[in-house]
Amino acid sequence: MAVKRMDRINVLLRRAIGEALYQVFAGETIDLAAITVTQVDCAPNLRNATVMVSVYGHEDQRTRMITHLSRKAKDLQSIINRDLTLKYTPRLTFKLDRSIEKGDHVLALISRLNDEPEVENL
Repeated sequence: MAVKRMDRINVLLRRAIGEALYQVFAGETIDLAAITVTQVDCAPNLRNATVMVSVYGHEDQRTRMITHLSRKAKDLQSIINRDLTLKYTPRLTFKLDRSIEKGDHVLALISRLNDEPEVENL
């Protein structure tokens, strides 16, 4: 039963963080269209949460974007505290998620294999 509760909390936090990004970074130069919150893993005691973030494109600026997100974690936490009713507001830690990038690479390889002409065996 506790697993389903944590899954619901993780999804709720992921949605709230995704929406709060636009409030926190309004008027800044960071490209929010490239940032996707892919997963949130909250501790069972609701004290800490790891936020997995995918950055599409901007390969040279990914670490800067993650650092910028980490600096604004307090602002995001205050919005979460205001919008959600939880016993504790978790401390957010941001990490780069490369799973979507790896999936795109695998799909590109498969597509390239399908496009190659077949060689007939004689």
